[in-house]
Amino acid sequence: MATILQINELSKSYGAQVILDNADLAISDKQKIGVIGRNGAGKSTLFKIIVGDEDYDSGEVCIHDGTRIGYLTQHSEYEDHESVMDFLMRSSGKQNWECGKVAGGFQIKNEMLDEKVVSLAGGYQMRVKLIAMLLKEPNLLLLDEPTNYLDLSTQILLENFLKNYKGSFLLISHDREFIKRTCSETMEIDQGKTTLFPRPIEEYLEYKEEQLLMIEKQNVKVERKKKHLQKFVDRFGAKASKASQAQSKMKQIGRLKTIEVLHPLSTTRINIPKIEEKKGIALELEDLEIGYGDNSVAQKINLDIERGQKIAVLGDNGQGKTTLLKTIAGEIEKLSGAYKWGHNINIAYYAQHIPATLNIDETVKTYLKRVSPSDVSEQEIFEMAGNFLFKNEALKKRIPVLSGGEKARLCLAKILLQKNHVILLDEPTNHLDFETVEALALALKESAVTVIFVSHNRTFVEIVASGIVEVKNGEVKRYNHNYEEYVYHLQKNIEEDLGICDEPKTNIEKEEQKELRKKIKERKKQMRTLENDIEKLGEEKTSLLKWFEDNFSKFSEDKTTRLAEVEKEITKKEEEWMELEALNEEG
Repeated sequence: MATILQINELSKSYGAQVILDNADLAISDKQKIGVIGRNGAGKSTLFKIIVGDEDYDSGEVCIHDGTRIGYLTQHSEYEDHESVMDFLMRSSGKQNWECGKVAGGFQIKNEMLDEKVVSLAGGYQMRVKLIAMLLKEPNLLLLDEPTNYLDLSTQILLENFLKNYKGSFLLISHDREFIKRTCSETMEIDQGKTTLFPRPIEEYLEYKEEQLLMIEKQNVKVERKKKHLQKFVDRFGAKASKASQAQSKMKQIGRLKTIEVLHPLSTTRINIPKIEEKKGIALELEDLEIGYGDNSVAQKINLDIERGQKIAVLGDNGQGKTTLLKTIAGEIEKLSGAYKWGHNINIAYYAQHIPATLNIDETVKTYLKRVSPSDVSEQEIFEMAGNFLFKNEALKKRIPVLSGGEKARLCLAKILLQKNHVILLDEPTNHLDFETVEALALALKESAVTVIFVSHNRTFVEIVASGIVEVKNGEVKRYNHNYEEYVYHLQKNIEEDLGICDEPKTNIEKEEQKELRKKIKERKKQMRTLENDIEKLGEEKTSLLKWFEDNFSKFSEDKTTRLAEVEKEITKKEEEWMELEALNEEG
């Protein structure tokens, strides 16, 4: 395979901070590489050096003849007045039919091509940037966190594209699932060094675990030998007859070195201070309407969220997910209807704009100690700060000098320390490396905290969510299946729209599918009937129980008999409903 990019002994520092230390890398045709590493390790810096946006201290960057680099940046390249088609034609120099063909692969077609780019939702603006980059026909893509702020539909489109892409790419992502689905090789940047492993990320992390175990075993052997030699020196070092031997043993001890273990990826663990577990409703929405001024985004929202549930709010960008969170957080006024929080509930809200407002002139350490409850120990505060990469000197940093990402991590650390009963999170993972994302997800899953969150990070949602609320076309409803099924059905819809189909079905298969759809439809009809029956029986049961409560000194044989019948009938119909649901899931 031909080499398209070569990096030799590349070094880059910011003052005393070493970012890249004699790093080497060679990229050939058709390599699909996931780039991982802790925040600040140098991943984005490496990309900027390759495209010439950043200087380096020493080394060599060789871009070979015929290499066309496509670099996906976060900043906007389009003018405020430009339509999608105008921008694509201007930036690529291609004809409108060529632009339209590539745009269609990202579900941008027909009248959407005439819309102004700035009027599109964030996910669609990112699609336009991707299309513009691809129209230049690069054979090496540099993708720096392309899934940030992307809705799931756009992620699936990008995933399908990358799977079928004929060139090479380097992909930085904090979403392990996205890397797993798109990359066949893994590169880690750690302590200034680059390690390219020619296998997928799961195999690389397994390899690292094995290496770590080997290192630990070696270190144990070295320490044991040093201890044995030291005993000899301590016992015989003072004797003249043994002095030369003791000196020899001292030199041996000096030569025995343990291997330093540098921040293994799998050790991150976040412990959230415990709160009291309670049952009941955390949040109740009744005919709620959300939006801004005269602009209604969604209406007639009726939901109950129980304490301890972890609810993922899903849907395409621009549908109203953030608007819903802002409304129940009290950041914006509801348009109509009502929402009600449970009794004595402390609520914390994290959103992308909140870190920017954090400008208190105190150190990270002082701030976290001040905002934490009195029963949270200093050790817990330091551990939480460390989980979000505030250790040693970083604890002494004053808040006004922190970067946007550092402020975001500080806000998350504060929220987790505060013993809130409910946490509202709007895209909490955008400034976290993926091991911290997964540690946060596991901590939230295991806690008694009620979590309502918006996230497009598939790994995070998969771990945390116990329920799904979908925001779509002016409606907010429970999705009655798990996240895996949600992704599957969304992917199938996108594939159908793009004409990506399995092999054509035979007439027999078509008839079988038709019959299956008919059966499912009939079962759903039966389930709706059962739901109505269960609701009516439930009302009758409530009425009977109310009579017994109001007339506790009386006895009614008829009402006692009827209550037993009602309870038996409810149990029977619930079992029938569950049987039908199971049949529908099986197909």
